[in-house]
Amino acid sequence: MRDPITAADEDDERGDGEPEPLVGSAVESGGEPGVEFGAEPGAGAAERSDAGESEAGESDGESAAEVATEAAAETAAAETAAAETAAESDVDWTALPDPLRARLSELSADAVGELPKVDVPQSLRAVARFAPAKRARLGAPALIGALRSSAGFRAAVVDWLRRNRPSALEHTAPDPVTAGAAALLLGEEGAAHLVELVARRAADAALRAERDSAVARLERLEAELERLRADQVEAGGVARRVRVEADAELERLRKRLREQGVKLREAKDRAEAAAQEALRVRSEVDVEVGKLIAERDRERERAEAERVRARRAVADAEVARQSAREARQADEVRLALLVDTLDGAVSGLRRELALGGGTGPRPADMVRGASAGQGSVNRVEDPAALDRLLALPAVHLIVDGYNVTKTGYPELALADQRDRLVHQLAVLAARTGAEVTLVFDGAGVVAVPAAAPRGVRVLFSDPGVLADDVIRALVTAEPEGRPVVVVTSDRAVADSVRRRGAHPVPSAVLLARLGRV
Repeated sequence: MRDPITAADEDDERGDGEPEPLVGSAVESGGEPGVEFGAEPGAGAAERSDAGESEAGESDGESAAEVATEAAAETAAAETAAAETAAESDVDWTALPDPLRARLSELSADAVGELPKVDVPQSLRAVARFAPAKRARLGAPALIGALRSSAGFRAAVVDWLRRNRPSALEHTAPDPVTAGAAALLLGEEGAAHLVELVARRAADAALRAERDSAVARLERLEAELERLRADQVEAGGVARRVRVEADAELERLRKRLREQGVKLREAKDRAEAAAQEALRVRSEVDVEVGKLIAERDRERERAEAERVRARRAVADAEVARQSAREARQADEVRLALLVDTLDGAVSGLRRELALGGGTGPRPADMVRGASAGQGSVNRVEDPAALDRLLALPAVHLIVDGYNVTKTGYPELALADQRDRLVHQLAVLAARTGAEVTLVFDGAGVVAVPAAAPRGVRVLFSDPGVLADDVIRALVTAEPEGRPVVVVTSDRAVADSVRRRGAHPVPSAVLLARLGRV
């Protein structure tokens, strides 16, 4: 008999590439069930006989020897059916231990490859074509199912084992697995006990394997613990060395820190001394700067005072020069007017008095102890007298504006009063050739006329200045001897200008004269 493992390896080498097995029992796969446990032996034999006859009918080439072999197999199966029925009732094939399942799969796999087709259930025919090694490995579920459900297949396997491997059917073998498999196949009464023994030994083996695994793991853990302890000892030594080095480094740093502290205190002392010296120098500098600033301010004040005096002197000199120019111009104007007036007066007197053309003083004028009487300025009461005054050479007519307009046409607005009087005086100036100056109070005047008609000078008093004062100033500004006529009804103004040599004329007289224009 060949070794099952060697045979399986050889079959694997020959059977590579064969199809995968059909997994499942004969009942589950719907194949030929064979004879159920507890069935009558005759029924199983009859079924196998019918199946053999059917196979013989389908294959005309089968010989009579094969038919005889099948009949003998059926007879052997019938002889063992009664014993199997009693054994099967005590064994649970679905809960067989793994060693028994492997042993039964191996034995049935070896047998199924050499059994006649009639003894092989339909569900195992595909498995029968596998290599022996693959049959036991891949077809184990189907083989165990067929052994459990088909008494005929089990009997055929037992018969094959008797012929080829009789040692596999020794149910008294010392190996419980071999004995249990033989007892199950032969249907011995002690099969259940052997199955239980194999299961118990398998459990013990599993426990021993688990124990061995735990022991090995414990040994590994102990070795790891020892290694960790060694590492800890080594790490402790390293830590001690590091601590010693750290203490030495710490002491060195502390020493250096003390040295740096001493240097820092010395630097702070030097810095404080330098700061105090800087404060002292700064205070001295501030004092000196204060003195210089005070001196500079005094010099600036003196320079400013000198500049003020210089500007004042320049202004005074300019004012003096301007006053001198104005005085000279005024004197020249007065002199020219006086000369013109005197010339006109002399000419007029000569014509009126029919005097000769001699010039110079007369002998009577040189007599001492006597003086000629001074004529007084007569009051003008009618327009004819005003016309005679306006006929004088270089006469200057000064008119108190609002005094005249409020006397003649007070019902008009002030602007209309001014316009009417200005135009009337312009006509009068054009006819008489007299110089005409019209003076108004500037208070309350919103819009001053931009230009006056030709021949009329229109003046407005400045804020805070009365028109009466402007009239007095105009009379005073005229050179002595020039005929000046002032038209006003203000008695104070008339008296003041009369004392200055002017001829006062009431406003009504001028209005009467203007009425003829």
